[in-house]
Amino acid sequence: MLTQLVIKNAKAKDKTYRLHDRGGLYLEVSPTGGKYWRYKYRIQRFNTLKEKRLAIGVYPEIDLKEARERHRLAHLVVSSGGDPSAEKQQRKAEEKEQFASSFGEIGKQWFETQSSTWSDTHRTRQTRLFFTDLLALHQHPITEMTAPLLLKVLREIESRGAIETARRTCQVASQVFDFGIAMGETNANPATAVRKALKKPIQKHHAAILDPAELGLALRAMDSFKGYEAIKVALLVTPYLLVRPGELRHMEWEELDLIAGRWLVPAHKTKRRRDLFVPLAPQVVALIESLKLLTGGNKYVFPLKTNSDKPITENAVRDALRQVGISKDIATPHGFRATARTLMAERLGFRDDLINHQLSHVVRDSTGEAYNRTRFLPERTKMMTRWADFLDELRRGERNTTSNVSIFHRDSAVQGP
Repeated sequence: MLTQLVIKNAKAKDKTYRLHDRGGLYLEVSPTGGKYWRYKYRIQRFNTLKEKRLAIGVYPEIDLKEARERHRLAHLVVSSGGDPSAEKQQRKAEEKEQFASSFGEIGKQWFETQSSTWSDTHRTRQTRLFFTDLLALHQHPITEMTAPLLLKVLREIESRGAIETARRTCQVASQVFDFGIAMGETNANPATAVRKALKKPIQKHHAAILDPAELGLALRAMDSFKGYEAIKVALLVTPYLLVRPGELRHMEWEELDLIAGRWLVPAHKTKRRRDLFVPLAPQVVALIESLKLLTGGNKYVFPLKTNSDKPITENAVRDALRQVGISKDIATPHGFRATARTLMAERLGFRDDLINHQLSHVVRDSTGEAYNRTRFLPERTKMMTRWADFLDELRRGERNTTSNVSIFHRDSAVQGP
């Protein structure tokens, strides 16, 4: 019989050799020093005894005591006329089949099918939600998933104060269940019921400047930014363009027609998943052209300084605002969309349908016609040019406006000229 000391001191030799314990249990020592537990047994097959071997485990993960217990259980199977090797193979097959229909495996198929159309930002978010926040559910068979099981995971997310993340995670789970239903792997979507049980996130609006005088002060502050030139230009064009921050930072040179003064944002980069034409005022064209020597050889107009194959980070423009003294309670990159929507209508008198069309909001006319990327393009081009001129007038302080500008952090960067 073997002892722990004998097993521990067993050294590798030129050829594989065995150290026998009892009842067919032995330790096999390979020339590389690996130690493997085996069980040699015989079973009756067609009036003959057939010798077989069962792999029990690897030493030291499986010690002598555990190896003997596994040997005992396997020997009971043999004694009752069974074959432990065949049973082991059957268990593996069942586990493989079960895993193939697990929530995690169906989710991976959903991810591979859908992710090719996602923007980089959306793909990063969905990856985190599915592969991290929902990881605890991956091993569960999708047919055994229940609303309470999903809710338990989402409650843990809520407990750390991430209410919006819990809601988005539930949306991802719902999409996986719907995909599983379409594939014939399950019949129900527990996320439908769970969604109603989640805490409602507090609606947060992006801070926006709605007073022209304050906007002029902010624009002068933005001019004072000292830093990476690509981030500065991204910062300066933000108020002009009305696009979402993610759309701006992913701007590519090949999407631009600077001669015609247009930028075509492809559908896979937009929130609404539809192409967006953005008219570029002369001021914007000049700013973008100023980057040609620096970034014109790259894919992105605003590449990351440390890795030109990637765009600037989603926080780059926001952080630039903070550097020039504009706090998050005053303005955010996304908030400039609200600024434009309000002032274009109230100060410049443009129609709501033109503004909303340029903002890529859902717009339907009296006939029910939905968004068309070229609809009102001449009118929108004039509107965006007038908006750019309006911003420049505010920057220069040429318009008669009154405002309490004390809400700005009036350091030297904010004062401007």
